[in-house]
Amino acid sequence: MAVKTPVSEEEYLRTSFGDRAPEYVHGELVERTLPNKSHSKAQVELAFAFKTLQARLPLFPFSELRVPVAPGKYRIVDVAVYARQEPKEELPEELPLVVAEIVSPEDGHEDLMRRLEEFRTWGVAHIWLVDPGLRRLYVYRHGGLEAVDAFELPEFGVQIPVAQVLPEGAGGS
Repeated sequence: MAVKTPVSEEEYLRTSFGDRAPEYVHGELVERTLPNKSHSKAQVELAFAFKTLQARLPLFPFSELRVPVAPGKYRIVDVAVYARQEPKEELPEELPLVVAEIVSPEDGHEDLMRRLEEFRTWGVAHIWLVDPGLRRLYVYRHGGLEAVDAFELPEFGVQIPVAQVLPEGAGGS
């Protein structure tokens, strides 16, 4: 269960929290679930896939990025990818092309689905979910998850298969 602490938005934005920065939801700091090795490995693999693509495409990946998803609400995204140009601000206001979340063992389904819906409402074009425990990739569409064999960015002719995000030995911890 997430621990909530009351704080002003201004205080949240000016505070450096260290390794596990909390999220901010309508006046409260919300502690995030702790990732495990499988989560961390999937996050690195996905960010690396985009970093490799960056050599030929205008794609700019970030991990653990704080983003404003709605007034008074900031989430920290596992992987966010911006297209065409890198955001200039430390706290980007523009929409990422992709938001990818990676399931941690303590993540609750309802909280996860609510979070994905926030990204959809915010206007993110591609909302992806990686489940290292099940070794599956999902795309969030129309309020639900659709299992896929690869993440796709048709506007860039990009496919990232499950084996690239979850190489053998990466799942199930």
